[in-house]
Amino acid sequence: MKKIIAIAFLLAFASIGAWAQCSDSAKKELEAWDRAWAKAGTEGNRAQLMNIYADDFVGFPAMETKTSAIAATMAEFEASRTNPSNETVSHDHYVIACTPNTATITHRNVIQVPRGSSGGPETFYSRSVHFLEKRGGNWQAVSNAGGPLDDQTTLWYLDKDWTNAIRNRDKAWFESNFAPAFGSVSSLTGEIMNRSQDIADVVNSKDTLDVVQSTDTSIRIDGDTAIVNGIFHTKGRDEKGVAFDRRSRYTDTWIKRNGRWHPLATAGTVIP
Repeated sequence: MKKIIAIAFLLAFASIGAWAQCSDSAKKELEAWDRAWAKAGTEGNRAQLMNIYADDFVGFPAMETKTSAIAATMAEFEASRTNPSNETVSHDHYVIACTPNTATITHRNVIQVPRGSSGGPETFYSRSVHFLEKRGGNWQAVSNAGGPLDDQTTLWYLDKDWTNAIRNRDKAWFESNFAPAFGSVSSLTGEIMNRSQDIADVVNSKDTLDVVQSTDTSIRIDGDTAIVNGIFHTKGRDEKGVAFDRRSRYTDTWIKRNGRWHPLATAGTVIP
């Protein structure tokens, strides 16, 4: 159990006040715009891409122009149509800031390959940062940057995924990510649980959770092993309707197998 670490996002804002000007509805609009951009690329919609990219667009680090960026996207579309790879790309963990006429969108990209170099399914991560301006009443991309995630940042995002899975009781996430030998020590009872017991304990819980978050997170990596520490906070009501507000200090052990990080163990201690 999990999360929240300070992380540099390469975001450029005119001032801290820029955050306050970006309402929830504006953020939803910008996320939808970004997803439409990704869809246009996947579908090879050149006309839509022409409207998305500003004429003076510059993409980093390759210094792409509007023309070269669209050409590269169309080439990828034609290649995938000729030789389908079944590779899928999804976008999550959006961080959006905006003023009435400028915006910055940051998100993680999750690339899933059914059959990678290891012979089995593989997952890769990268991050994109898009800079937008509103021109003629419409948002346009004026610049873009991004690249693959290092292990430190990958684990930070995965730690957030784990928290979200607990909040949503997402059994599929646990089954897909927990190592086969995963085990845990309950912060409430001290009980030792194996993989299936821990998943059942989370998924079948009758607690109503109003708050699920982690703070004070630190990540240490040694080769293919990582230790993540932090404070896990849950607040809500148990199955009898009794309110609770719990904080525990956790230690998660992750291992890297075939290029992918998996939780191997977790243990927690309640903070009085």
